[in-house]
Amino acid sequence: MLLVFVVFSIFVLFIFNSLTYRLCMQTEMGEEKQPNVFRTINVLITILLISSYVEVIYT
Repeated sequence: MLLVFVVFSIFVLFIFNSLTYRLCMQTEMGEEKQPNVFRTINVLITILLISSYVEVIYT
């Protein structure tokens, strides 16, 4: 179960990073803001994935 979830998590992070990159390119975001946007989105998605994994394990 853990291996499947890790693969799924990597896939989800890859998809969200590509969507974030598209967002940064479409809005012509400055180079100095992009790392903060990527970091924020990655942290939030990681928290979401960890909480969903914990919920699946304990239910």
